[in-house]
Order: sequence, then C-alpha cells, then structure tokens
Amino acid sequence: MPKLYIETVGCQMNVLDSELVVAALRKEGYELTRVVADADTVLFNTCSVREHAEEKIYSALGRLKNAKQANPDKVIGVIGCMAQNHQRTVFERAPYVDLVVGPGQLHQVPELIRKVQQGAGQQLEVSLGRKDGSKQDITRSHESFDPLRDPTMRPTPFQAYVRIQIGCDKFCTYCIVPSVRGPEQSRSPEHILAEARQLASEGCKEITLLGQTVNSYKYKEGERTTRFSDLLYSLHEIDGLTRIKFVTNYPKDMTDDVLAAVRDLPKCSKYLHVPAQSGSDAQLKAMRRGYTVAEYREMLARTYEWIPKVAVTSDFIVGFSGETDEDFQMSMDLVREARFKNSFIFKYSERPGTKGAQLLPDDVPDEVKRERNNEMLALQNEISEADNQRFLGDRVQVLVEGPSKTAAKKEAELGVEHPVVQLTGRTMCDRIVVFEGNRRQIGETIDIGIYDANAHTLFGTVVTQHVGPELVSLT
Repeated sequence: MPKLYIETVGCQMNVLDSELVVAALRKEGYELTRVVADADTVLFNTCSVREHAEEKIYSALGRLKNAKQANPDKVIGVIGCMAQNHQRTVFERAPYVDLVVGPGQLHQVPELIRKVQQGAGQQLEVSLGRKDGSKQDITRSHESFDPLRDPTMRPTPFQAYVRIQIGCDKFCTYCIVPSVRGPEQSRSPEHILAEARQLASEGCKEITLLGQTVNSYKYKEGERTTRFSDLLYSLHEIDGLTRIKFVTNYPKDMTDDVLAAVRDLPKCSKYLHVPAQSGSDAQLKAMRRGYTVAEYREMLARTYEWIPKVAVTSDFIVGFSGETDEDFQMSMDLVREARFKNSFIFKYSERPGTKGAQLLPDDVPDEVKRERNNEMLALQNEISEADNQRFLGDRVQVLVEGPSKTAAKKEAELGVEHPVVQLTGRTMCDRIVVFEGNRRQIGETIDIGIYDANAHTLFGTVVTQHVGPELVSLT
C-alpha cells in the first residue's frame, strides 16, 4: 500500500483542500504517514499570502533533495496557492519536484501522480490568469471540487469546514488571492446543504462555512437568488448540527439580514471575523478596501445593536505603503474604540503579482513595522484580557474539542493516555476554554464555570447538577 505524507500551511481553505486531496488518494489505496522518509508521495499544500510561508516550503523542498536522489521513484508535489502563483518557478528552484498543481486542479492530483510514475515527466496544472481568457473560461479553470471528505483530516471528528465560495473579486492591492484563487464563485445551495447533511450524518456537530468574503455569498439560479442569510436559515434546519460558524466577512456586506440571522438562529455562533485592516482612510484607499473608517464604524455599531453580546475579531496590516505615524495611531484608536475580542496583526509583506507591488513603494522600514506590530499587539492583548475578565464567575457552554495542547504534548512524551485530562473547547462566541475533564466529554457540549482568564484563554471547571444558583452566561 503506497504511503502519503502531506503538509499544509496557510488558511482554513488549505486545510479543507488537503482533506479533499487525501480523500481522493485514499480511494487510490494510499495510507497516510507522518514520517516523510516513509512516504512514496510527498505533497506540500501551500500559501502565497506572505513571503515567509513560501520560503518555508522551499526550505522543506531543499531538505528532500537527497531523498529524491536516493529514491527517484519518490513523487514530490507542490499544490495550492503558491503552485498557482509561482508555477514553473517551483521547478526552476527545485528541479526534483514532480508536480505543481493549483487550487482549481486539485481533483487531478491522483491522475498526475500516476503520470509521473509512468514516466511522463514533470506535471504542471494551474488555472488561467485573470487576463488569460474569457471570463467564463477563467472562472471554469478555477472551479474547486468538494465531493470527497476524509474525517481523519478534520480538526476533530465532529468539526468540519464547508466551502460555500471560492475566489475573490475585491482586488485589495496587498492581496494575491484573486490571482491564485480566481474569480469569486458561490456554490450551489443544494450542493452545500447536501454536504452539510452528509457531515451531520457522520457525527459532525459544528461546521464552519468558508469563503474569502463569506458574507458576500449569492447564488442565482433562474429567477431565484439565494442570499447568505437564506443559506444560514436552511443550514440551521439540519438535524445533528449544533453550531454554524463562518469566516471571513467583508465589512460592506455585513447587511441587516445577515445580522438578523446570526441573532435569531440559536445554532449560529455569536462570533464575527470582520477585518478592518486599517483605521486610516488614506491607508484604506491605498489598500483599495472599498469602504471608509466611518463606514466600518457604522457597520460595527449596527452589529452590536443587532447582536449585543457578539464577539468581533479583526485583521490589521501595519507598515503598508505610505503609512505614517498618524495613520498608525488612527488604527490604534480604532482598536481602542472597537475593543475586538482579538485582532490578527500582520506586518506588510509585498507580494509579487499584486497591484501594491506594481504601483506602491514598500517604504516603511522593517524596524518601524516591527515596532508598530508589537505596539498594536500589546494594546489588543490588554483589551482581550480585560474583556475576558468579565467571564469570571460565569457559566459558559463549551463544545469540547479534545486535550489541550499542553496535555497532548505531555501524553505524547509519556506515550500514555489518561481518562482524566486537561481538555479544551470553545464557547458560542469562539472563546477558548481550558478545564480538567474526562475523555468521554470530547465532542459534547457542556457547562463550564469560569474561575480565571488571560488574554487568550478562559479557565474553568465542569459544572455538575448539584452546583448552586444559576450563573449568568455572557456567551
């Protein structure tokens, strides 16, 4: 039986893509291995959003050069966004790579591996560029596939990603995604619902809907148009599912019907990831984000009005082209005002192939980027910790995901699993909770009383039936 090693970097889309590729290769008789040296086929599912992610893959490929020389039959492949972005450059930098496959061609991976094994030489399969054909041809070349699932590749057996949209048409100047993932396309609601029902029948309790701008989802068929909110209501009716999450949201598409669905549907997580990227209008214009800071603030105020206890998270880029000290302080002001549950903060990394790289100078020194990144991170951590203190003494409902990272590492070192172990899970507003529990609780939704908190984690104990008075939940 041939063995497959697959390594995934990047976003949730890539995690889902890897699950689908593994499912397809399992049908061909492959089994997974965690040891590269044991693998007959080695695949790297890649990210092209930041340079560091790309260089990490080239370093990993470099470590395989001797293994390929010792065993020429070992198949080495680069798949995903970096494959679409770099294409033949991968072969030039690592001539021993056998296949380069973009996100839209992942369904071809089993056949391409066979071609390599049969002596057909290096295989390159990527989508058309955004200017390399008609809109219909370009769109078709980026079509994704989602028919096969592999439960062993999921975050947990009872949590799964469901892609409802691929590609992006926003064309932010810093972002490579429209080039590597293609035009924005929404999947048929019938296909999405069928996939969600299948997952529920397999014991999946939580699904996370994925899209580059997930709340922009819209599917037209004849006279009928399905909006994102319509999709949420339909998914909510599926028996077995207990939680529905979705990422990532675009600020201008956070419409009232979406907010109403999140408020009114008990299964919808009260958590919204809505990247701001900057608190400066000048920076937002240079980024081509399509909204002003005032419009973002209005969206945020409306969100809290519709869903008072919602948890909102954001993304920020520091050190983008032309960012002044004043621009940065405007972003800091937005963080202070919005009091996000968390913010993912990135130093600007110029990406070849983007409008930013073509038209805008990368003129903020690395040292300044680093200082701004650390300053904003410190502020956000301060806010996150203060926000989490509100939960002290409260009871929250937690979907138990499994042993905590600390417990899993300790068990791996000892080679022993204990029935009582430190577990981790998330609340309905996506806060991480750590507590002592029993392995039988994994996959269940249980009540946890919170006794401590830091910026990123709540700490608690399992609430049993004989616990005293009811506690007010902030989840």
